[in-house]
Amino acid sequence: MAEIKPFRAWRYNEKTITDIGEVTAPLFDVVSDKQRNALYQNPLNSIHLSVPKPPDAANRAKKLLCQWKDEGVILQDKLPGIYVYYQYFKLSGSQREYCRKGFVCFIRTHPFEDKIILRHENTIPQSVNDRIELLEKTELHVSPTHGLYTDQHFELEKHMDEAIANPIYETEDYQGVRDVLAVIHDAEVIKKFMACLKTKTVILADGHHRYESSLVHMQKCAAVNPNHTGNEGYNFHLMYLTNTEADDLRILPTHRLIKNIKNFNIENVIQILEEDFIVKEIEDADTVNEIIIGKKWAFGLLFKDRTLKVRLKPESFSKMRWHFPNEVKELDLTVLHYFIIEKILGIPGKEQRASENISFDRSFGDCLTKVIKEEAQMAIITQEVSIEEVKRVCHSGFTMPQKSTYFYPKVICGFLFGSIREKEFKQPQYSPF
Repeated sequence: MAEIKPFRAWRYNEKTITDIGEVTAPLFDVVSDKQRNALYQNPLNSIHLSVPKPPDAANRAKKLLCQWKDEGVILQDKLPGIYVYYQYFKLSGSQREYCRKGFVCFIRTHPFEDKIILRHENTIPQSVNDRIELLEKTELHVSPTHGLYTDQHFELEKHMDEAIANPIYETEDYQGVRDVLAVIHDAEVIKKFMACLKTKTVILADGHHRYESSLVHMQKCAAVNPNHTGNEGYNFHLMYLTNTEADDLRILPTHRLIKNIKNFNIENVIQILEEDFIVKEIEDADTVNEIIIGKKWAFGLLFKDRTLKVRLKPESFSKMRWHFPNEVKELDLTVLHYFIIEKILGIPGKEQRASENISFDRSFGDCLTKVIKEEAQMAIITQEVSIEEVKRVCHSGFTMPQKSTYFYPKVICGFLFGSIREKEFKQPQYSPF
């Protein structure tokens, strides 16, 4: 099962960086071009390591990392630790403050077929290649991926609560989220974390490309190392772990935008929809995302001048011809991609992942605006996926449709870095680990 290790993080020198918020950045796969260009203006921002500027981006990051180490911009902690990371946030329309509790550590990298680290979505090869090159050059995990473990007894939360009372960092990020970091150095407490995870499998919530880059890097290093033991730094990956049983784990919906479909005709779409869906006209487009909540196989369809609520007829479900287990077939998004995107819009399932006709947007308001402005022909409004659905799909050995989940909030880059360079990864003699 999962093997985790404490580590000595590289962190910004407090004498150099007095405001940690100035050097944090969104993750590489969510940072916008506008954010990126603004962050590049600060020569010490972590964006220069996570999304280095081209050309020769990976070598640029390697050179800068060496410079930062030599000049003391970042320093490595003396003691190995488990880094506790809490994120406090609110959701639109609610006054409740959530707190997602988790911790950052190294975790042994396993091929997916080992069924210890489970994925719920597939990766895009080019994105993996970019991450592999960066990891090979820097031997540094700039940001943790997000993993999920299940502990119904909440064995670790009390230790995390104690640690977070004495934070290292506290800042508000680009999402409006309050991020707080602390560290546990107590060896006996760290052993409890290691023992707890030793009986668990871990589901990848976010960071599939970064995890897969670690997997490829590990395999390449092991193949050329005649003295490979399995304990080298390249066998481990930096991960932020949270408990699936906590009620502060939020998965937000990701809506589908459709554009540039040839001979697109709303009346034809509705006519075909009525074969398999109960179709209801909605007068107020602003309410459709609320109307569909909690209804299985229900979606909102936004057009320039019309709004529909559609719900698959139960008897139509048997018409699905995709060969997936029921855990995947019964998902709202599988129904959407089969009955609407393939059957009605004519984009075959095997082509959907790379289709330029489909884009994704988490903002209902953005979807409505783009349809009204005719930047999209239609928007398909979805509901959030439950963590129980994610678990069922992962344990089935299959994956979910693309862009099924958006775990919120995203972790930020810049609080800490994890080195897999051997002399920096290896525990010092005085460490009990």
